[in-house]
Amino acid sequence: MAKKGKDEKKRTKSPPPTYVNRKALRNYHVIERFEAGIALSGQEVKSIRAGGANLRNAYGQIRNGEVLLFDLHIAQYKYATVDPLPPKRARRLLLNKREIRKIKGKIEEKGMTLVPLKMYFVRHLVKLELGLCKGKRFYEKREAIAKKDADRDSE
Repeated sequence: MAKKGKDEKKRTKSPPPTYVNRKALRNYHVIERFEAGIALSGQEVKSIRAGGANLRNAYGQIRNGEVLLFDLHIAQYKYATVDPLPPKRARRLLLNKREIRKIKGKIEEKGMTLVPLKMYFVRHLVKLELGLCKGKRFYEKREAIAKKDADRDSE
């Protein structure tokens, strides 16, 4: 067997992708953030690792004491041998009852919405950063863009 020399590079895996919902950050004021797990099947996790997820139009709702995530698109895994799952099915989010009650109270009281902001891996688990958000008005979006431009010019 040949010895490995010092010049040989070690094979390292590329880190799993992190998905950020930039559209949500532009269209909403984020009031509070929560970290939640997602109940997924194995083929969905593999598809997310391969880069097949899209957070763009996803939103969360509370139904029957559970938080569900709708319109999260996870592409079908190419090498799946079992029956493929629909890409936009409702997925259960894993939160404490205390957090669910807190979110439910704020959504009903102030007319806010749950929006996924970021999806990432913590070791082998898929985590989702949820934002309790309030929609921006058109003029607020324009002011934010103008402020960013002014900051960029001053630098």
